[in-house]
Amino acid sequence: MVDLALEGINVLDFSQGISGPYCTKLMSDLGARIIKVERPDGGDVSRRMGPFPGDVPHPEKSGLFLFLNTNKRGITIELKSVAGQQIVRQLVGEVDVVVASFRPGVMEQFGLDYESLAELNPRLIYASVTGFGQTGPRAEEPGYDFIIQGMGGLMSITGERDGVPGGGPQKVGVAVTDVMTGLYSVIAIQAALLAREKTGRGQYCDMALLDVQLAALGNQSQSYLSTGVSPGRYGNAHANIVPYNSFHASDKDFIIACGNDSQFSSLCDAIGLPELSTDPRFSKNENRIRNRDAITQILSDHFKRDAAEVWVEKISKA
Repeated sequence: MVDLALEGINVLDFSQGISGPYCTKLMSDLGARIIKVERPDGGDVSRRMGPFPGDVPHPEKSGLFLFLNTNKRGITIELKSVAGQQIVRQLVGEVDVVVASFRPGVMEQFGLDYESLAELNPRLIYASVTGFGQTGPRAEEPGYDFIIQGMGGLMSITGERDGVPGGGPQKVGVAVTDVMTGLYSVIAIQAALLAREKTGRGQYCDMALLDVQLAALGNQSQSYLSTGVSPGRYGNAHANIVPYNSFHASDKDFIIACGNDSQFSSLCDAIGLPELSTDPRFSKNENRIRNRDAITQILSDHFKRDAAEVWVEKISKA
């Protein structure tokens, strides 16, 4: 049996919602032992978010809570009490990592911030997950995935273009900023664990949803820096590759992701339109981008002639 990578790592998890618990869920999947700390007055807010079996609210059966907290051990501690704070200080001496998702200043009020706890355990790694970081004009505000997707630019590049049916900004169907913040937090914690092997000291990891969302824009941010033009929304299409879209066959939709000119030539042969690959308007990707509407209309009209399964089979063979 292969040992899991984080086996032997103990985590004290004060987080709630999605991003922090998703971080510790992933650490649990990798073998870490998670002690989840909840408030005595109702516990993690995700217990009340559902979905619930039979649509009957029950804090022990919330689908979201169960997904995020599988394999974790759970306790309740009243952090506002002296006795509760003492329990935490005792536990901190036995753990490697603390994950918290309180607004800036909350843990300092209880004497449970990184500086205070690191005095008890200098090897402690402390990850704080917030919406907007520890400083700045919005630091005190709670961070919600939907708000961050809008503020962070993701919704400006997600959804159909303005002026077409259904056009306008859209959020992603998964709480993707929360999920990405959980992933970034795991990376930061693992890097801190590795650094601790070299230095013997822990670290403080400041994780913010807005920071993560901005970082995750990736090539879209670089496109703006390179051109000075803000990227827009293309629905299921791609800003820089054509054809890269969903198309409607005679019965249902299917997807084509045509990554280069060679694939485009093969695609044209497979669907019975070989002349498109030699048409100067479409032979090179940069030309297909310039003539996006024309090539999209040709393909859309063509694909309506048969069922999606037929097209997918032909394309897959190529």
